[in-house]
Amino acid sequence: MIARAVAVPRDALLAGYVDRDGTYTDCFEVMHPMEADLSAFIEAFYSTWLFRLERVVLSVALRKRITHSDVKALAQGADHFAVWQVEKRDEAQILLCDNAGATRSFLAVAPKDGGVTRLLFGSAVIARTDGTLAPIVRISTPLHRFYAKSLLRLAERKLRRG
Repeated sequence: MIARAVAVPRDALLAGYVDRDGTYTDCFEVMHPMEADLSAFIEAFYSTWLFRLERVVLSVALRKRITHSDVKALAQGADHFAVWQVEKRDEAQILLCDNAGATRSFLAVAPKDGGVTRLLFGSAVIARTDGTLAPIVRISTPLHRFYAKSLLRLAERKLRRG
């Protein structure tokens, strides 16, 4: 499945960060050929082999192992995961905020006709107080976009395989 960039949906929990002075936002979608709920998507996303690598890095930085049980807890309604707190959640979407308040991560599912599910992953990087993004954010944006689409494709594949 191909992940592609899309506009942040107007009803998305991430929408409040779009067009904020200097804030970077993005959103990517992939179509999943079956029905999927948010819980399954969260679990698939945060347990892909690629995100497990990020979990290792975070575990070293936090000096605390991030386990699959932590992923399952988030999928089942926990209000935190690793370095993120749940900012908002409903039955179809979740918005996470990192502990520093600098970034947001967004996951959503949207059922379509024929049992297809639209899977969404988006991000926001909050501008500094002067309304600009840190230079490292601007420089790393192409890598971030590649990583985000890769994570989304892998999560969809994981859902498909059950």
